[in-house]
Amino acid sequence: MERAGRIFGGPKVELHVHLDGAIRPETILYFGKKRGIPLPGNTVEELLKYVCYDTPLTLPHFLEKFNYYMPAIAGDREAVKRIAYEFVETKAREGVAYVEVRYSPHLLANSGVAPIPWGQTEGDLTPDEVVQLVNQGLKDGERDFHIKARSILCCMRHMPSWSPEVVELCKKYQNDSVVGVDLAGDENLKVEKYYEHKKAYEEAERCGIHRTVHAGEAGPAAMVEEAVYALKAERVGHGYHVVEDPELYKQLLKTKMHFEVCPWSSYLTGACSPDFTKHPIIQFKKDRANYSLNTDDPLIFNSTIDKDYHIVKEHMGFTEEEFKRVNINAAQSSFLPEKEKQELLNELYEAYGMVPVHPDLSQGASLE
Repeated sequence: MERAGRIFGGPKVELHVHLDGAIRPETILYFGKKRGIPLPGNTVEELLKYVCYDTPLTLPHFLEKFNYYMPAIAGDREAVKRIAYEFVETKAREGVAYVEVRYSPHLLANSGVAPIPWGQTEGDLTPDEVVQLVNQGLKDGERDFHIKARSILCCMRHMPSWSPEVVELCKKYQNDSVVGVDLAGDENLKVEKYYEHKKAYEEAERCGIHRTVHAGEAGPAAMVEEAVYALKAERVGHGYHVVEDPELYKQLLKTKMHFEVCPWSSYLTGACSPDFTKHPIIQFKKDRANYSLNTDDPLIFNSTIDKDYHIVKEHMGFTEEEFKRVNINAAQSSFLPEKEKQELLNELYEAYGMVPVHPDLSQGASLE
């Protein structure tokens, strides 16, 4: 989409997007054919009929979409590196200046992981090497497309046994593209060994690894409370249902907890009412909460960041000023080291024609 067609022409910051939910359909078809892995369609149009949707499904039904195409990508070194590189190119085209992309290293591996995902036969691509390949793809993309890209490694709710290794990989690659850890998957799943996730997050906190958690998307406000107080999350993925607990919501407004909101995603996963004029984001906006606008899984939702900006402008009364505020908040809540964060903020201030605020002042103060 050309700059002129954009809802918001300034540089954007995106903090919540899944690498495996942002793969180009052409790339899936290429590797399916190359590797002899059957796919539900032989053309982009046919494939998208199975992979994409545009009316609400439940979160578990949405998660099933990955089964159609992940076998074509997982376990292949060239594919893993390429999806990371192409992701950066896509985001540069969308006018994103800085992006944090998240993924589970285990779900892209076929060795050193049990069970081996997507029905693959055992190979020799370990979660550790997956991280190296993604890092390389992101760096090559940064060099070629002149934006900044970092990654967040995901623990998966249904696989607590993977979580300790995810945190070890965060530690190992902390200064090499990886900036944080996430907990993803179906939050309403009752996990027997939940303490494995908690233990992993305690280790992450101890080692200064940044933490975000999917919570309050399909689940109740209590999941947000657990993310913030039990797992010590610094940001919350989605978090819409926090508004159903006014006391908790008030506390988190006070501490400037950052919510990574994904408007189009929240409609398609059934996380929120299909009526955008009743969306919790409107409450966030009214209360000047700390939040960002994100795509989540643009392949499956057949969308770009412009779609999300369009929704909030059309249905929630977003103005140019609010878009600026949201992106400044996203930059301030990013997991970049302080020096790089300040550089990003200065880039935004300059592009937005704003006077930089002193970093000690409250978030978004320059827009008051």
